[in-house]
Amino acid sequence: MRSSLREVMSRFATGVIVVSVGGDQPHGMTANAFTSVSLDPPQVLCCIGHSTVMHGAISGSARFAVSVLGADQQDIARHFADKDRPLGAAQFASVGWRPGPHSGAPLLSGALGWLECELTRSHESGDHTIFIGSVLEAGNGDEGPGLLFHRGSFASSDGVGSDSGRVRTLR
Repeated sequence: MRSSLREVMSRFATGVIVVSVGGDQPHGMTANAFTSVSLDPPQVLCCIGHSTVMHGAISGSARFAVSVLGADQQDIARHFADKDRPLGAAQFASVGWRPGPHSGAPLLSGALGWLECELTRSHESGDHTIFIGSVLEAGNGDEGPGLLFHRGSFASSDGVGSDSGRVRTLR
């Protein structure tokens, strides 16, 4: 069942984000299990595996940030998905960022948008925890197509939502 579920879910194109926490040991992680929950009050959720460093980081922090990646940021997505990258502040050394004014969490330069959130709830579900955050601040960044993940590869949302919309695999 696990492999068939993975295969079916790979056909569902998702946006790509980096979720981050600040503090003495800042941490970032690429994720695609992220969505809006509510507009009133503004809330989002992200699903984080129990075995990840981010699980402990977000569980121990009252606040986190989300950077929505653009199609030209696949190197950043790969960096924050690499389990062998340095931990703590060192993982941000090669990436442009600024601390969020509400969370202190890194907001990545060049992102299409940012959210700063206060952790309000968490729900255990299988091998992940669903973290729900109330949005404290939202901001737009660069214009351009979004970075998608589809069938195990990065793709671009060039033109999605228009008559000429398409998903283009990035090589």
